[in-house]
Amino acid sequence: VVCLVAYHIFFMLFVWSYWKTIFTLPMNPSKEFHLSYSDKESLEREPRGESQQEVLRRAAKDLPIYTRTMSGAIRYCDRCHLVKPDRCHHCSVCDKCILKMDHHCPWVNNCVGFSNYKFFLLFLAYSLLYCLFIAATDLQYFIKFWTNGLPDTQAKFHIMFLFFAAAMFSVSLSSLFGYHCWLVSKNKSTLEVFRAPIFRHRTDKNGFSLGFSKNLRQVFGDEKKYWLVPVFSSLGDGCSFPTCLVNQDPEQASTPGALNSTSK
Repeated sequence: VVCLVAYHIFFMLFVWSYWKTIFTLPMNPSKEFHLSYSDKESLEREPRGESQQEVLRRAAKDLPIYTRTMSGAIRYCDRCHLVKPDRCHHCSVCDKCILKMDHHCPWVNNCVGFSNYKFFLLFLAYSLLYCLFIAATDLQYFIKFWTNGLPDTQAKFHIMFLFFAAAMFSVSLSSLFGYHCWLVSKNKSTLEVFRAPIFRHRTDKNGFSLGFSKNLRQVFGDEKKYWLVPVFSSLGDGCSFPTCLVNQDPEQASTPGALNSTSK
């Protein structure tokens, strides 16, 4: 009875978090980041280079944006026609800009980003617990299989297959889950590990890190009762993020968008 209850709890949480990861739509930048019709026309008329950057700087002057391209230019998506918020990237599979994009996951056929990153972490955690539970409860019969302690029936094959499948998935899931736990502790995304965010003053791979406790709350929220449940509780709006470098940039700190982002 205890094993059955534990099994169904793990199975329910696993399916629930998997479902939320798949069917939660990725969040896109809000309207304020889209260029107005006049700005689009100005951008199309201007030749590429500094003149276009002047149009983008004018459009982004009141937006809470602190990251730049490698050349120091405003991050702009010419497919979505918008100024990219910090930590936002264009997904070539979804063909849209995704807020705080981590990666596009083929296992869930969805982008993992701000709207469903917590669900993705819980999906990894509960699927790992699910596989470990199955491997642990199957272990005694697996040992009997090799010591000829079981009758020679088709159940032997089922027991062997179940144990090997659960054990192999446990190994792969533990490494992936551990990697994403490290990302959460550093307040990074997978894309930011491969290419560190570039701020106005310098490149800083830990620019969004606020310390372990605050980094954890950025993903799971302030209320601990919701941490282990697949309901959305992440902090912020996905368009602006607190950073330890904002107050070190006097030019940014003087803009209204920077003050709003700092208060958030």
